[in-house]
Amino acid sequence: MYTGELISLGVAVSWTVTALFFEYAGKRMGSLSLNFIRLVLSILMLGVTLLIFTGQAIPFDAGREAWLWLGISGFIGYIIGDYCLFNAYIVIGSRFGQLFMTLAPPSAALAGMLILGEKMGGMAILGMFVTLSGIGLSVIGRGADRERGNETKKWEFKLPLKGILFGTGAGVGQGVGLVFSKLGMEDYMLAIDSQDTVAVFMAPFASTQIRAIVGASGFFIIILITKSLRRLFRSLNDVKAMGASTGGTFFGPFIGVSFSLMAVQYTEAGTASTLMALTPILILVPSYFFFKQKVSLKEAIGAIISVIGVSLFFL
Repeated sequence: MYTGELISLGVAVSWTVTALFFEYAGKRMGSLSLNFIRLVLSILMLGVTLLIFTGQAIPFDAGREAWLWLGISGFIGYIIGDYCLFNAYIVIGSRFGQLFMTLAPPSAALAGMLILGEKMGGMAILGMFVTLSGIGLSVIGRGADRERGNETKKWEFKLPLKGILFGTGAGVGQGVGLVFSKLGMEDYMLAIDSQDTVAVFMAPFASTQIRAIVGASGFFIIILITKSLRRLFRSLNDVKAMGASTGGTFFGPFIGVSFSLMAVQYTEAGTASTLMALTPILILVPSYFFFKQKVSLKEAIGAIISVIGVSLFFL
């Protein structure tokens, strides 16, 4: 009883641990090095899993169109979205970074409407506004206006604009990337034997690996262009940063994805998705203890409202 719900909560906890690991690693090695290293680690972990279950470490059986759409998804979701996310971790911290990730469902809904012709119901539109309201409550506050020598209060962003832009780019990139991932998954399912239950079960893992291959390739090109190879090599020798990167990769792309797929087998997708979206709330306590980040009541309420907005997309 409640197996799917418990697994979904486990996924939310797993992604919370991932965010904390990556915030720590990102501040030590930088966003570019971290993105490249964790994607390579993800490719290796997924490759071993695929080799065990399908007999091939890389999904060569995926068709050309599947690679195309999943490649586009990897470019948008990883190279753009995760670059923004990991920079957001560095600039505004993982708890605010995860808060902005609640923009992914409304972004996916809008992209699905524009690209796939999907319709947005009234509840989805309401969810979008509730999510935005929750984020706004967390990042906007009153500050003292001292320009004229008085204490007049005015509304202002409590976070650096750069951090807000990175957070927004992360959520939007994740949502739009998901839509292209759906297109790629559909083509991938057409390319494999639908009667092969193992191949069908492993299709999401194979699709994730294709996206990761494109993402890692893109980040390596950027590292070469920006002449950041020396920093990458320094990062590889940073034992603490590499440990955090490995831990984050294990609990995120590997364990998180695996258990999220398992969760929807035992409960409704909407229930699972809502519970897995609890990360912005769960991360508040460890952020306070590990990174000494103060959490105001208004920020906590904003995170809760944002997650409620996400849940409305699945009603």
